[in-house]
Order: sequence, then C-alpha cells, then structure tokens
Amino acid sequence: MMKDTLFATPIEKLGDFTFDENVAEVFPDMIQRSVPGYANIITAIGMLAERFVTPNSQVYDLGCSRGAATLSARRNIHQPNVKIIGIDNSQPMVERCRQHIAAYQSDIPVEILCDDIRQVEIQNASMVILNFTLQFLPPEDRLALLSKIYQGLNPNGVLVLSEKFCFEDKKVDDLLIDLHHQFKRANGYSELEVSQKRTALENVMRTDSIETHKARLKNIGFSQVELWFQCFNFGSMVAVK
Repeated sequence: MMKDTLFATPIEKLGDFTFDENVAEVFPDMIQRSVPGYANIITAIGMLAERFVTPNSQVYDLGCSRGAATLSARRNIHQPNVKIIGIDNSQPMVERCRQHIAAYQSDIPVEILCDDIRQVEIQNASMVILNFTLQFLPPEDRLALLSKIYQGLNPNGVLVLSEKFCFEDKKVDDLLIDLHHQFKRANGYSELEVSQKRTALENVMRTDSIETHKARLKNIGFSQVELWFQCFNFGSMVAVK
C-alpha cells in the first residue's frame, strides 16, 4: 500500500482536490488515515448486504473508488442471481477498481463503469451504497440523486449513506473538527498536510448535518432512516424503503 505524501511538502498553487492518478495510487492509505471508523463501515456494509440483498436483484456502489465497499458486499452476498454495479467518474479509480475486483474469485458478477452517478439509471436494486460520495456532489444535485435511488430500490431495499457531517452547534462542530485533525496527526500527518488538504477540499466537499440528511431521506419516502455509526464528524446512515 503506497503511503500518502501528496500534501507533505508546500504546494505553491494549491488547486481543488481531485481524484486523479496521484490520489488513486495512494487512496487506501489516505482514507484509512483520514476517515475515522472507515474499516468498521466497510465491514458493516458486508453485514448489511448479507441481510438486505435479495435474489434476482442488483447492488449499486455509487462512487466506488477502488472497490472496498463492492468487495465487502460481494463477500457477504449468498443469494442467487445478484449483480453488483460499481460506478465512479475517476478513470484512474475505475482502472484500479477493476484490477482489485478481478483479483478475487466469486460467482457474483461485478461491472465497474466510469460514469457520472447522476446520469446512471438505478433499477431493481436491493442495496445502494453511497460511501463518502454524496458530499462531493453540488448540494443542488443531491435531492435528485437520492430520489432516483429511492425510485430504483425494491421494497425493503436499503441505502447505505456514509458522510462527513457538519453540526449546527458551532462549539460542537469546532470540537469534532479539532478531534478529527488530532486523529490525522496521530496517524502520521503533519500540520502542513492537514492544513493543505483541508484547503484543497474546501470548494469540492460541502457537508450536510445529520438532521439535514435525515429530513431529506424521510421526505423522499424512506420508511426508516437512522444513524448507525459515528466517530467524530464522520458517520454512516441506513435508509430502508
């Protein structure tokens, strides 16, 4: 696993964060050291797949990156005639995801597409995964995507939505941001790395509050919506149709 040192030296012209070749190469190390509870979420996605995926249905991993969630789901699906479709708009991520998927034998077919998740049709889905993906979409596009997912889910289908959250209470928000930065420093990131990456993400990752997520999902029509995991300002929710 390549170590993430992308922000280790001063960058004179710090542009917006993109999932380019450099990020794709170090992504497993980057996300493990940057997202508290990431491994727990990946494991639980497999557990939820075992519980919710039904025969003759499809599973969608929207923003699949290098395929960690896809593989976790596939390892735990025991129903017949299930297909997993992973979609990401980063070609470097898609290439590595395809290689990663091909390295593990399974009877469950997986198709990895390089596309915009806003343009892909969701149909006959028993499970949809949005694992730290929605936060990178423009806020005005989120409702339409979630509504499309709801329409494409079968009855009792599940959406797993993992996100970085903001908090309406500024003191709480500041505390959890500080704890997250402390988490990153404990994982070997320097002050420079923490600062430069935060700046690079400012214009491309706009977070919502837990309350906003819950209200939006319930208004769309999901019958059950709950936060099942949280560590600092990161967490994961389940929404059942």
